[in-house]
Amino acid sequence: MSKTSKRAAAASRKARIEELRRAERARERRNRVITVSVSAVIVAGLVGFGAYALNSADEKDEQQAAAAKKPVRGEKTWDAKKLGRNHVQKAVDYPMNPPVGGDHNQAWMTCDGTVYTKPIANENAVHSLEHGAVWVTYNDKVTDADVKKLSDKVSKTPYTLMSPVDDQPGTIMLSAWGSQLSVDKASDPRVEQFLTKYVQGSQTPEPGAACSNGLTAS
Repeated sequence: MSKTSKRAAAASRKARIEELRRAERARERRNRVITVSVSAVIVAGLVGFGAYALNSADEKDEQQAAAAKKPVRGEKTWDAKKLGRNHVQKAVDYPMNPPVGGDHNQAWMTCDGTVYTKPIANENAVHSLEHGAVWVTYNDKVTDADVKKLSDKVSKTPYTLMSPVDDQPGTIMLSAWGSQLSVDKASDPRVEQFLTKYVQGSQTPEPGAACSNGLTAS
């Protein structure tokens, strides 16, 4: 091969190599653009989802706050500030059954989602209400299915307790400090409304006080 042919072949190889390099650089640029674009889309999506999640959480908090202020249909209320809060050792004659406040024993009933199958002392249960608990009670007109439903609910809800009260006027009654609701069925939506409003609600005389380590039997 002549020198001229060799130079031409070398120039052709060099041009080919340069073309391949340009093509490789172009692919790299495209890949970078794609990567940046995809990353931007992902980041935008995450930011959007984060904003949506925050908005949803805020809306849920607002709904819960509104529900906590809304009266529960059919509930009875007493002036919480006029209910006695003295610790006494004797039995107390309460004006309502079950009681929703007043003087009480210095020991509270454990109310950390506690289900009692036998009656408990009013004076100890009232102390639990003072700590922000809701006391769920029922008489002998209640069905076994409703007792089971209520028990399941209470056992999953801190600051609640449940027990039978045979002589109460309503089939199922929910009591908080200064408030009380009577329903016929555990499926009544007001049960959930009452719990939402009054478990550690604004009526609580001693918010944050313990519901554990109290009495476990009357």
